[in-house]
Amino acid sequence: MSAEKVCSLDDVPVNQALRVVVGGAPIALVKDSAGQCHAIGDTCTHGDISLAEGFVEDDTLECWAHGSKFSLETGVPLTLPAYEPVPVYEISIVDGDVYIDPTKTKVIN
Repeated sequence: MSAEKVCSLDDVPVNQALRVVVGGAPIALVKDSAGQCHAIGDTCTHGDISLAEGFVEDDTLECWAHGSKFSLETGVPLTLPAYEPVPVYEISIVDGDVYIDPTKTKVIN
């Protein structure tokens, strides 16, 4: 599968998450206050909760249900109760549009 256009970069609100589904994968798309775009798995690993309904703070996305904060860069949970990371997807911006390939996740060391 190749990268799929999901929206215009202007459609992604700053410091909020936008839920998109690409190739069957639910993804939370976030534009941080610096204008950097991030794409992480939309389902909290602690419970079946959409992270896109949560809160963006600095470089994290917080699950609204139980407060686990996930790094937008690595997908790693920074607070309990979640302890498993969510996937982080590679994004490309072409002519102001956001493209995501759900088969390509970032490898974090």
